[in-house]
Amino acid sequence: MTIEKVKAILADQLEVSEEEIKPESVLIDDLGADSLDVVEIVMSLEDEFGIEIADEETAKIKTVQDIVTFVDSQK
Repeated sequence: MTIEKVKAILADQLEVSEEEIKPESVLIDDLGADSLDVVEIVMSLEDEFGIEIADEETAKIKTVQDIVTFVDSQK
């Protein structure tokens, strides 16, 4: 399931537990991501799901659910 893979990537990149990551969690405010973390997360998502995320799409991603919705739209 997409959400589980996304949670695993976020937990690894941001050094938070998967239990802390909710669909409504905001990457920067709730999970403590900075701009470099977001770039690394995007690269990990691209590798994991075999997709490409354009810069303009990256700018729209604010929450965990935004990531899941985008990834699912690419399948």
